[in-house]
Amino acid sequence: MLSSLLLAGDPWTSGDLVQPKNVAANLKTPLLIHVGFPVLYRSAHIAGSEYAGPGSKAEGIDLLKKAVANQPKDREIVLYCGCCPWEKCPNMRPAFAALKELGYTRVKAMVVPENLKADWIDKGYPTEKRAE
Repeated sequence: MLSSLLLAGDPWTSGDLVQPKNVAANLKTPLLIHVGFPVLYRSAHIAGSEYAGPGSKAEGIDLLKKAVANQPKDREIVLYCGCCPWEKCPNMRPAFAALKELGYTRVKAMVVPENLKADWIDKGYPTEKRAE
């Protein structure tokens, strides 16, 4: 099923992809990192996740590198965005590729087929808003 979501040039294999329901079932183990736009993170994000900045921008990749700097290379890390439909997301591919290039071996990409609202929030999965 997840293999049908692979596009030419993707930095991941189907084994690197994870569904929202599987992430929701285990929020404590992986380091969850949002690699989307700040407005999305502020409005609602996966409970317990960290914000690293948009993966499509150099400053977002720099923030991502800082977010994982003290993590062991074999730490389970789940990246997610949810800004738009999966195949059009500008943030996931560069963020995933950056962590793999840094040598992280257990990086997963959470597939968000439509957007975070439809595929996480509306399903009642644990969500929180950023405290201002």
